Amino acid sequence: MAARGLVVYLLSGFCLTILATIFVSEKSYQPHISSLSSTSEKVWPRLVLSWRIVLATVIGFLGSAFGTVGGVGGGGIFVPMLTLIVGFDTKSAAALSKCMIMAASAASVWYNLRVLHPTKDVPILDYDLALLFQPMLLLGITIGVSLSVVFPYWLITILIIVLFLGTSSRSFCKGVEMWKEENFMKKELERQQETFVNSRVELLIDTDYEPLNPREEKSAMQIVCSNLRWGRILLLVGVWVSFLLLQVLKNDAVACSVRYWVLNALQFPVAFVVFGYEAVKLNKESKQREMMGNTESVCEASIRWTQTQLVLCAFCGLLGGTVGGLLGSGGGFILGPLLLEIGVIPQVASATATFVMLFSSSLSVLEFYFLKRFPIPYALYLMTVCIVAGFWGQFVVRKLVAFLRRASIIVFILSAVIFASAVIMGVVGIEKSIQMISDHKFMGFLDFCENQ
Repeated sequence: MAARGLVVYLLSGFCLTILATIFVSEKSYQPHISSLSSTSEKVWPRLVLSWRIVLATVIGFLGSAFGTVGGVGGGGIFVPMLTLIVGFDTKSAAALSKCMIMAASAASVWYNLRVLHPTKDVPILDYDLALLFQPMLLLGITIGVSLSVVFPYWLITILIIVLFLGTSSRSFCKGVEMWKEENFMKKELERQQETFVNSRVELLIDTDYEPLNPREEKSAMQIVCSNLRWGRILLLVGVWVSFLLLQVLKNDAVACSVRYWVLNALQFPVAFVVFGYEAVKLNKESKQREMMGNTESVCEASIRWTQTQLVLCAFCGLLGGTVGGLLGSGGGFILGPLLLEIGVIPQVASATATFVMLFSSSLSVLEFYFLKRFPIPYALYLMTVCIVAGFWGQFVVRKLVAFLRRASIIVFILSAVIFASAVIMGVVGIEKSIQMISDHKFMGFLDFCENQ
């Protein structure tokens, strides 16, 4: 599977950067002042009309519109925009970025609930995949937030570049493959247009023409109801509430105390129990269908749910959440490309990724709210911009996909957003790292307990 090669690439880059950091730590000296990430003062500019606000609004709108369509959120664009253009400190920018991702994801989910699945009479949101990835993503985010104050800034920058370039290049290759297949399907359709509609085309594109067996017309409310699975949603909300309560309790605990570690440890069984429940279910159903000769996939993913595949999904969920915690993003930079890699069609991959990100980003927003990490007026303004952008981004791109009959457009948008985030955050990170080197600041790992 191609996803394994991507995981090996990411693990290799991660290990090399960790070894480099250990080497630098031994050669560096420990300063009396902590890193920028742990000692930076709170900087909250006033919300007044200026060129900075106008530019931030435009970038926020475009980042949200394209980010939600690709299923990646856009945190890699929001954080540099809020620090460099608006003038927020890094911690406040990360918190506001989560607010923007949450708002855009909520608008995207609401839009997708009003859309039919392009090829099947099933919800456009894949609840099986959501239950598989959401617990590990939330667990990874809590780990990433803790590591963000320990990892040196230059290490985070390298990890961003390695991770984002790897996922964006793989997504681009996936888009090219789909584009070629769509070209082939279009030629086949043109030859057979007078006799029948090629059913395979419907797997890749939203279509405006009538299929041989037309669907029953549904009202907007019927479509919304058909896309909702209340039992699965309640389970996802239960996991979300469990993590929220543990985070709130942990914030009142002394760093590295017994209570602190116990609350941290409790997050693991919560995540692994739900993940294990869904993993066993997928594995059993996959085996049963295989024994019966049924080639239909258990869920939207077109893979066999073996133990190896499930472990790979668990690792990618943890990795995506950890990166989200480090950067202030929603984890979609891993989840979006991964869903495409395991065979989920772009429309469902985008809808499911934003659905999962709604849980992860809202958890962080509530935690940041209790910690008073962001100004409410700015948050409300930027969230309003992102809600409008998320809705209209989905609307315009879906219409474009239906008109051109090319779902690969969604994959190219995903790749472009990740690549733009890699370039922007890479340039900003390199600039800050060079400044830290010139100021002779400590370049190794910081003490975990002192910097929580």
